[in-house]
Amino acid sequence: MRIEYVDAVLAVVELVPAASAVAYSDVAELLGSGGPRQVGSVMSHYGSGVPWWRILKASGHAPAGHEAEALSHYLAEGTPLVGAYVEYERTREGRWRVDLLAARWTPTEGELDVIDAVAGGLERRLHGLSVADDGMSG
Repeated sequence: MRIEYVDAVLAVVELVPAASAVAYSDVAELLGSGGPRQVGSVMSHYGSGVPWWRILKASGHAPAGHEAEALSHYLAEGTPLVGAYVEYERTREGRWRVDLLAARWTPTEGELDVIDAVAGGLERRLHGLSVADDGMSG
């Protein structure tokens, strides 16, 4: 995976505010590049330094294997949840998820400007990497 794409995904993730969440596919759509699997791969390999718990499957379920840690973040931030999260916190039993309909982040105009700049930079860097250096390409 190109580091330019990794950097772009992580830049978008850092914009998602506390108590909000988006799906992997939302990040890809905002960037206009890749898809949910590519974003998931970035998060899996490079996402530990950003608020990874705010990026979810479209179902609203926390990243597999990180449910307990994610739940502690959601509760601390006041992220809308549905299901047996109280039971899960106490016993590690019970099904729950983020209420993605209520928690979904809608970027402000300023945040969209930042995302557009990140996406534009990504497009320029990836295009620049693929242009032949033959003196004939424009």
